[in-house]
Amino acid sequence: MSATDITSIHVMTVAVIRYTGGMGRWGPDARSRLERAAMELYVERGFEQTTVAEIAEQAGLTERTFFRHFTDKREVLFRGAGVLQDHILSAVMAAPASAAPLDAVTTGLEAAGDFFQGSPERSRIRQSVIETNTELQARELSKMAALASAIAEALRQRGVSNGTAALTAEAGIVIFRTAFERWIGSTGEKAWASLIHTALDDLRAVMVGTP
Repeated sequence: MSATDITSIHVMTVAVIRYTGGMGRWGPDARSRLERAAMELYVERGFEQTTVAEIAEQAGLTERTFFRHFTDKREVLFRGAGVLQDHILSAVMAAPASAAPLDAVTTGLEAAGDFFQGSPERSRIRQSVIETNTELQARELSKMAALASAIAEALRQRGVSNGTAALTAEAGIVIFRTAFERWIGSTGEKAWASLIHTALDDLRAVMVGTP
Protein backbone atom coordinates (compact mmCIF):
# COMPACT_ATOMS: atom_id res chain seq x y z
CA MET A 1 0.00 0.00 0.00
CA SER A 2 1.40 3.39 -0.97
CA ALA A 3 1.71 6.44 1.29
CA THR A 4 -1.01 8.10 -0.82
CA ASP A 5 -3.38 5.19 -0.19
CA ILE A 6 -2.74 5.34 3.55
CA THR A 7 -3.39 9.09 3.60
CA SER A 8 -6.63 8.60 1.69
CA ILE A 9 -7.81 6.00 4.17
CA HIS A 10 -7.10 8.34 7.08
CA VAL A 11 -8.98 11.19 5.42
CA MET A 12 -11.99 9.04 4.54
CA THR A 13 -12.14 7.61 8.06
CA VAL A 14 -12.06 11.06 9.65
CA ALA A 15 -14.66 12.39 7.22
CA VAL A 16 -17.04 9.60 8.27
CA ILE A 17 -16.49 10.48 11.92
CA ARG A 18 -17.10 14.16 11.30
CA TYR A 19 -20.31 13.80 9.33
CA THR A 20 -21.89 10.91 11.22
CA GLY A 21 -20.65 11.16 14.78
CA GLY A 22 -19.89 14.82 15.19
CA MET A 23 -16.72 16.35 16.54
CA GLY A 24 -17.37 15.81 20.22
CA ARG A 25 -17.70 18.38 22.97
CA TRP A 26 -16.96 21.61 21.15
CA GLY A 27 -17.90 24.75 23.01
CA PRO A 28 -19.51 27.88 21.53
CA ASP A 29 -16.56 30.12 22.43
CA ALA A 30 -14.21 31.58 19.82
CA ARG A 31 -11.34 29.20 20.59
CA SER A 32 -13.54 26.14 20.15
CA ARG A 33 -15.08 27.52 16.96
CA LEU A 34 -11.63 28.16 15.51
CA GLU A 35 -10.41 24.71 16.53
CA ARG A 36 -13.39 23.01 14.96
CA ALA A 37 -13.07 25.04 11.75
CA ALA A 38 -9.36 24.24 11.53
CA MET A 39 -9.91 20.52 12.00
CA GLU A 40 -12.62 20.46 9.36
CA LEU A 41 -10.40 22.23 6.86
CA TYR A 42 -7.33 20.12 7.68
CA VAL A 43 -9.39 17.04 6.87
CA GLU A 44 -11.03 18.43 3.73
CA ARG A 45 -8.07 20.26 2.20
CA GLY A 46 -5.00 19.08 4.05
CA PHE A 47 -2.96 20.88 6.68
CA GLU A 48 -0.50 22.50 4.30
CA GLN A 49 -3.22 23.76 1.97
CA THR A 50 -5.22 25.42 4.75
CA THR A 51 -4.53 29.05 5.65
CA VAL A 52 -5.28 30.98 8.82
CA ALA A 53 -7.55 33.27 6.82
CA GLU A 54 -9.61 30.28 5.70
CA ILE A 55 -9.86 28.96 9.25
CA ALA A 56 -11.08 32.31 10.52
CA GLU A 57 -13.60 32.62 7.71
CA GLN A 58 -14.89 29.10 8.32
CA ALA A 59 -15.38 29.95 12.00
CA GLY A 60 -17.07 33.26 11.19
CA LEU A 61 -14.31 35.19 12.93
CA THR A 62 -11.32 37.35 12.00
CA GLU A 63 -7.64 36.50 11.60
CA ARG A 64 -6.93 38.84 14.50
CA THR A 65 -9.18 36.72 16.70
CA PHE A 66 -7.36 33.59 15.56
CA PHE A 67 -4.01 34.99 16.63
CA ARG A 68 -5.40 35.97 20.01
CA HIS A 69 -5.90 32.27 20.69
CA PHE A 70 -3.20 30.52 18.64
CA THR A 71 0.32 31.47 17.61
CA ASP A 72 -0.02 29.67 14.27
CA LYS A 73 -2.12 27.00 12.60
CA ARG A 74 0.04 24.20 14.06
CA GLU A 75 -0.82 25.29 17.57
CA VAL A 76 -4.44 24.25 17.01
CA LEU A 77 -3.17 20.68 17.12
CA PHE A 78 -0.68 21.05 19.96
CA ARG A 79 -2.06 23.66 22.37
CA GLY A 80 -3.17 21.01 24.87
CA ALA A 81 0.31 19.54 25.35
CA GLY A 82 1.04 21.69 28.39
CA VAL A 83 -2.22 20.76 30.09
CA LEU A 84 -1.60 17.08 29.40
CA GLN A 85 1.92 17.31 30.83
CA ASP A 86 0.65 19.07 33.95
CA HIS A 87 -1.92 16.30 34.51
CA ILE A 88 0.73 13.62 34.27
CA LEU A 89 3.40 15.35 36.37
CA SER A 90 0.99 16.27 39.16
CA ALA A 91 -0.08 12.65 39.49
CA VAL A 92 3.52 11.38 39.39
CA MET A 93 4.49 13.73 42.21
CA ALA A 94 1.37 12.80 44.19
CA ALA A 95 2.04 9.05 44.02
CA PRO A 96 2.85 7.43 47.37
CA ALA A 97 6.46 7.86 48.45
CA SER A 98 6.76 4.08 48.62
CA ALA A 99 5.76 3.65 44.95
CA ALA A 100 8.41 2.26 42.62
CA PRO A 101 9.48 4.67 39.83
CA LEU A 102 7.54 2.85 37.11
CA ASP A 103 4.46 2.61 39.32
CA ALA A 104 4.61 6.37 39.95
CA VAL A 105 4.85 7.01 36.21
CA THR A 106 1.95 4.65 35.57
CA THR A 107 -0.13 6.64 38.05
CA GLY A 108 0.74 9.77 36.09
CA LEU A 109 -0.19 8.19 32.78
CA GLU A 110 -3.54 7.07 34.17
CA ALA A 111 -4.26 10.72 34.99
CA ALA A 112 -3.96 11.53 31.29
CA GLY A 113 -7.32 9.85 30.90
CA ASP A 114 -8.94 12.95 32.39
CA PHE A 115 -7.51 14.88 29.45
CA PHE A 116 -8.55 12.42 26.72
CA GLN A 117 -11.71 10.72 27.92
CA GLY A 118 -14.89 12.09 26.45
CA SER A 119 -13.44 13.31 23.14
CA PRO A 120 -12.15 10.28 21.20
CA GLU A 121 -13.35 11.67 17.86
CA ARG A 122 -11.32 14.83 18.31
CA SER A 123 -8.24 12.82 19.24
CA ARG A 124 -8.62 10.54 16.23
CA ILE A 125 -9.04 13.48 13.86
CA ARG A 126 -6.02 15.24 15.33
CA GLN A 127 -3.88 12.13 15.01
CA SER A 128 -4.94 11.49 11.42
CA VAL A 129 -3.95 15.05 10.47
CA ILE A 130 -0.57 14.69 12.14
CA GLU A 131 0.12 11.38 10.41
CA THR A 132 -0.23 12.98 6.97
CA ASN A 133 2.41 15.65 7.54
CA THR A 134 6.10 15.06 8.33
CA GLU A 135 6.53 18.46 9.99
CA LEU A 136 3.67 17.75 12.36
CA GLN A 137 5.03 14.28 13.08
CA ALA A 138 8.39 15.82 14.02
CA ARG A 139 6.64 18.31 16.32
CA GLU A 140 4.72 15.49 17.97
CA LEU A 141 7.96 13.60 18.60
CA SER A 142 9.46 16.76 20.06
CA LYS A 143 6.49 17.10 22.43
CA MET A 144 6.93 13.48 23.51
CA ALA A 145 10.64 14.06 24.14
CA ALA A 146 9.80 17.11 26.26
CA LEU A 147 7.27 15.06 28.22
CA ALA A 148 9.88 12.34 28.84
CA SER A 149 12.32 14.95 30.15
CA ALA A 150 9.68 16.43 32.44
CA ILE A 151 8.73 13.00 33.82
CA ALA A 152 12.39 12.18 34.44
CA GLU A 153 12.80 15.44 36.36
CA ALA A 154 9.71 14.66 38.44
CA LEU A 155 11.19 11.27 39.32
CA ARG A 156 14.48 12.90 40.33
CA GLN A 157 12.52 15.15 42.66
CA ARG A 158 11.13 11.98 44.18
CA GLY A 159 14.67 10.82 44.90
CA VAL A 160 15.19 8.53 41.91
CA SER A 161 18.71 8.40 40.48
CA ASN A 162 19.42 10.14 37.16
CA GLY A 163 19.89 6.98 35.12
CA THR A 164 16.83 5.22 36.51
CA ALA A 165 14.70 8.35 36.14
CA ALA A 166 15.64 8.77 32.47
CA LEU A 167 15.09 5.10 31.63
CA THR A 168 11.78 4.94 33.47
CA ALA A 169 10.53 8.10 31.78
CA GLU A 170 11.32 6.67 28.34
CA ALA A 171 9.50 3.47 29.26
CA GLY A 172 6.57 5.62 30.30
CA ILE A 173 6.45 7.26 26.87
CA VAL A 174 6.39 3.82 25.22
CA ILE A 175 3.48 2.83 27.45
CA PHE A 176 1.68 6.11 26.77
CA ARG A 177 2.03 5.90 22.98
CA THR A 178 0.98 2.25 22.91
CA ALA A 179 -2.09 2.92 25.03
CA PHE A 180 -3.02 5.99 23.00
CA GLU A 181 -2.84 4.14 19.67
CA ARG A 182 -5.04 1.39 21.05
CA TRP A 183 -7.47 3.91 22.55
CA ILE A 184 -8.10 5.82 19.34
CA GLY A 185 -8.21 2.51 17.48
CA SER A 186 -11.05 1.39 19.75
CA THR A 187 -12.91 4.69 19.11
CA GLY A 188 -12.56 5.46 22.80
CA GLU A 189 -14.65 2.47 23.87
CA LYS A 190 -11.93 0.97 26.07
CA ALA A 191 -11.13 2.56 29.41
CA TRP A 192 -7.91 4.59 29.35
CA ALA A 193 -6.55 3.23 32.65
CA SER A 194 -7.10 -0.33 31.46
CA LEU A 195 -5.14 0.35 28.28
CA ILE A 196 -2.29 1.88 30.27
CA HIS A 197 -2.02 -1.23 32.44
CA THR A 198 -2.25 -3.55 29.45
CA ALA A 199 0.59 -1.66 27.76
CA LEU A 200 2.59 -1.84 31.00
CA ASP A 201 2.04 -5.61 31.17
CA ASP A 202 3.09 -5.96 27.53
CA LEU A 203 6.28 -4.00 28.18
CA ARG A 204 7.12 -6.13 31.19
CA ALA A 205 6.50 -9.28 29.16
CA VAL A 206 8.91 -8.06 26.49
CA MET A 207 11.53 -7.24 29.12
CA VAL A 208 11.44 -10.73 30.62
CA GLY A 209 11.12 -12.43 27.24
CA THR A 210 7.60 -13.79 27.72
CA PRO A 211 6.03 -14.64 24.33
